[in-house]
Parts: sequence; structure tokens; C-alpha cells
Amino acid sequence: MFINTIMGWFSNDMAIDLGTANTLVYVKGRGIVCNEPSVVAKSVKTGKVVAVGAEAKRMLGRTPGDIQTIRPIKDGVISDFDATGEMLRYFIQRVHNRKSFMRPRIVIGVPSGITQVEQRAVKDAALSSGGREVYLIEEPVAAAIGTGLPISEPSGNMIVDIGGGTTDIAVISMDGVVYSKAIRVGGDKMDEAVINYIKRKYNLLIGEMMAENIKMELGSAYKTDGNRQTMEIKGRDLVSGIPKTLILDDDEVREALSEPVSQILNAIKLALENTPPELSADIVDKGIVLAGGGALLKGMDVFLREETSLPIIIAEDPLMCVALGAGRVLDDIDVLKKVMM
Repeated sequence: MFINTIMGWFSNDMAIDLGTANTLVYVKGRGIVCNEPSVVAKSVKTGKVVAVGAEAKRMLGRTPGDIQTIRPIKDGVISDFDATGEMLRYFIQRVHNRKSFMRPRIVIGVPSGITQVEQRAVKDAALSSGGREVYLIEEPVAAAIGTGLPISEPSGNMIVDIGGGTTDIAVISMDGVVYSKAIRVGGDKMDEAVINYIKRKYNLLIGEMMAENIKMELGSAYKTDGNRQTMEIKGRDLVSGIPKTLILDDDEVREALSEPVSQILNAIKLALENTPPELSADIVDKGIVLAGGGALLKGMDVFLREETSLPIIIAEDPLMCVALGAGRVLDDIDVLKKVMM
């Protein structure tokens, strides 16, 4: 233990939120120092990495045949081990102080439904990327710590972390997960739903980036009394094959997003059904906390409040919760021992 403490003085210990959409890196004593898209661009001929993060994301759907853009995290788990290793190595080397001769301890947030094989893949990728010790923590637990929920107390805390690839739902009490459920529905499935809706209704094919922009500009989970919003979208006509422009409104986007939003609601209802009565009483008083990028979908809190009749609170900084929570457990080894997988 003493040796570990000494080693900690000479290394930049870090926490990583290895997300499907974005990877965030928290460095002890410095806070969040990196927030970049989880995208890698590689040369097909040489296998070398051309770009990582924001630069690679700008290349999505725009590369020639000899450059491949990869999203190595699919549905919250590693789908391309080599690309994930390259991406982690890039982020770790970028934020780790070169003067530090000691390799860092790393805490990584992972979805609660992750299998043993997937856990091993994440650990191996982090160790091969320069980690000294690697600890895994469930994303909803990290998010709960990041939002400041009193998870050590004997009372129920319910958190819903809507990420890019998964939605993690957990009921936490006394530093432990009483019930957890992870469904592979998140921001990516919402983008897919928008692409499929426009393809079906207008015979127009749009790209991932355009779908994401539509979701962020016009997307909502609940109809408000505000003015109708519209957006000009561009894609390829599937009948003529010619590029085409059309006007889309917010009602259409809400209709497109209704299926993934309903799946998230059903998972929350299932979690509430499986929560012990005493903890259910706590949730009635405290409500449900929303974290992750999906919490920023317009009207998501209103929609869930209407459907569950429970208070819904959006975390102060929903995108940062997991990284901040994983970072906080770096400072407290006793809490880390209790919450690590």
C-alpha cells in the first residue's frame, strides 16, 4: 500500500469514460483534460493511424478508399480491439506528463451489462496503452458519484445514464448496485432512427453526421407549445441518385425518435418494478437523475415525468458525470474498492 502511495506521487493517475460517442479523460489534480469523439482513421495500405478524435470524426463518410474511419466502441463495448488500443494510447500519451517516469493508474467507466470477456478486452487495451493498474467501474455508479448523489447512505438513488451506445439504469444504495439494467439504445440508435425515417418517408439517404445534427437541432421527446421549427437537410435521392435538399420539421423528428425514446422509458419502468419497496419510497421523494448526452434531448425530462409521475432531475453537467465520478474515486481508494467491478 505504501509503495502504491509513493508511486502515485510520481504518476498522473487518470479516469477514462470510454464512450461510444466520446472519450473523456480526467487527470488527478487537473480535472477533465480531454473530451474527443471515439473515432479512429487508419490507412488501409499500411494500417497506420492517420487521425484520432475530432480530426478523425470530420473524416467520417468523406474518406477515399485507402483511408478507413472506425468507431471502435459499438453499443458501449469494444468492437475493434486494435483501434481501441490505438485510440487509448493516443489519449493517454497526450495527457500523461512525459516527465513522469511512472505509468498511471487508470479507472475506466464501462456499461453495467458488460460481460467478463468484454471487461478483459477493456483492461487489456488500457494496460497495453500504458496503464500500470486498471480498475473498472460501472458507468451508472460513476455517474451517480459525479452528480454528487449520496450513494453511501442506506437510501435509494436511481440514475439513468443515456449514452451514445447504451442506456444504463441503476438503483444504488450503500455503495452497491441493488438493481441495474443496460439496454443497447442511446444516441446512435436515435441517429439510426432519423436516417431510417427519412429514407422511408422521402426516399432520401443522409449520412451519420447529418442525422446527428438533425437530432441536436430538431430532436425532442415531448411536444411543447413552442413554434414549429424547421431545418434544411441534404442527402442523396434513392430514386434518381441525385443530391437533393428538403425541409424537415420538429414534429417529424419527434415521430422518428419515438421508438428509441419508448425503449428507454420501458427499461426505466422495468427497473422501477424490480426495485425493493423501501427504496421505491426513496425514489418517489428524490426522483430519477438523468445523465449522459441523451439527457440533453429536448423534453426528455418532461416526457419521463409525464409517463412515470416521478420527479426527473437532469444532472448539472450530464456529459461529464461518468468521467468526474470515475475521477473522484481515484482520490479515495476505500470508495474505489467498494464500487469497482
